[in-house]
Amino acid sequence: MNRTLMQMKTKTAAFWNNRSKTQKILMIGGLAASIILLIVVIIFTSSEKMVPLYKDLSAEEAGQIKEELDTKKVSSELADGGTVIMVPESQVDTLKVQLAAEGLPKTGSIDYSFFGQNAGFGLTDNEFDVLKVEATQTELSNLINEMDGIKSSKVMINMPKEAVFVGEDQPAASASIVLQIKPGYSLDQSQINGLYHLVSKSVPNLKEDNIVIMDQNSTYYDKSDSGAGSVSDSYASQQGIKSQVEKDIQKHVQSLLGTMMGQDKVVVSVTADIDFTKEKRTEDIVEPVDKDNMEGIAISAEKVSETYKGDGAANGGTAGTGSNDTANYAKTNGSSGSGDYEKNSNKINYEVNRIHKEIAESPYKVRDLGIQVMVEPPNPKNAASLTAQRQADIQKILGTVVRTSLDKNEAQNQNLTNNDINNKIVVSVQPFDGKVSMNTASANSSGLPIWVYITGGVLLAAIILLIILLIRKKRSQDDEYEEYEYETAQEPIRLPDINEEENETEETVRRKQLEKMAKEKPEDFAKLLRSWLAED
Repeated sequence: MNRTLMQMKTKTAAFWNNRSKTQKILMIGGLAASIILLIVVIIFTSSEKMVPLYKDLSAEEAGQIKEELDTKKVSSELADGGTVIMVPESQVDTLKVQLAAEGLPKTGSIDYSFFGQNAGFGLTDNEFDVLKVEATQTELSNLINEMDGIKSSKVMINMPKEAVFVGEDQPAASASIVLQIKPGYSLDQSQINGLYHLVSKSVPNLKEDNIVIMDQNSTYYDKSDSGAGSVSDSYASQQGIKSQVEKDIQKHVQSLLGTMMGQDKVVVSVTADIDFTKEKRTEDIVEPVDKDNMEGIAISAEKVSETYKGDGAANGGTAGTGSNDTANYAKTNGSSGSGDYEKNSNKINYEVNRIHKEIAESPYKVRDLGIQVMVEPPNPKNAASLTAQRQADIQKILGTVVRTSLDKNEAQNQNLTNNDINNKIVVSVQPFDGKVSMNTASANSSGLPIWVYITGGVLLAAIILLIILLIRKKRSQDDEYEEYEYETAQEPIRLPDINEEENETEETVRRKQLEKMAKEKPEDFAKLLRSWLAED
């Protein structure tokens, strides 16, 4: 056993002495890193994970819960300024149930459950009124906290005494609310109106005008009947539509001219005047079916024709044109004689087109449009490199865009001519002195010079080459060590004995060598004996 340990010690020492200084440093560093990593892993695996038990606690609530946990000998930590209590993950559910059974956390506020738990005699009217107001404030605060974006709230209600006499005016109640808004949230007008309505309906004789709402930043929230259609919202909506129209036209023109001249050769700016007037009207129109003859469709017709001839027949009717006279009849003297009678009557009923229109015109009309374009010549140093024909083409393209973008009714009312359209377009030909070249931008965007990357690559290649050489050297040394060990195992070691006498015989020398070999290397001595026995 001791010999085996000595051999292992000898091999280890030989292996360590054959290593270079760099190899020794790497091995020591790797071993130290492994030990440190193992220690860190053991620490993290042995320590229990802490998770929040309660969040957003007040100082009073945190103190109550911390005291109770210390009494139960439960390890706990405070975090986030004392508003969060951390406990071991395995005990979270159990602790929540136990603390809830004990009435923790206690918020210090009174809700309506107080009256059921503390019902009894001895409570005066004044004490009852105070508790009722306090309970109302607590319940209102809990309702408000359920709204999205509100972290917490405080409610203060002023309930005046009721009037004693019948004719006396009843004083109005009032309420003040302070909201704690979550970071990144903002209340819209519909939520604010809902808060006013909720508080007003929860407290008797409380008008919405007597409610004040503000947040932690002293920002007041007023009730607005217009809601989302308020002046500020309307202005923001109109400006958004105007910007979107200008952006769409600008993108379209930039694409057209950029394809023609190059994207970096054109800069486009568009200004638009949008008409946001809403119009809704009803029209009842009656018109003939046949507009050329101004006639409708005959749906019914009646034709009457009567004639009579005979002797002794008196003329019917009275000469003249009065209300009782028949036209074209001669007056008679009343004597009998021959006469003729004829009557023709035509009645035709026509149907016409009756059109009922309910028109709601779009409130977004482009009333006026202006396009400003800056073009850089193909040769920035020579403005004449952009020909007049090319400028005329650009002018025509922009004129078509303006004409098709304007509202048709506005264009007809203004009687726009080609000169009017051209006056809405400005084309400026000049070099772009402020333009950043792409090569410069790409060079600056890299951040590091090229030589840094070259040096880094050379160092990386040198490190890889050094690692390869070290691996090869290690392999060759291992092979040499194995070969040396094998050879030395086969040949017996002959060491001269300092006590050896000069007159010793050859047999005495062999005997001493065999005894020494049997003591120092019993395994080799046993192999030698086996070989002798085999030869015999």
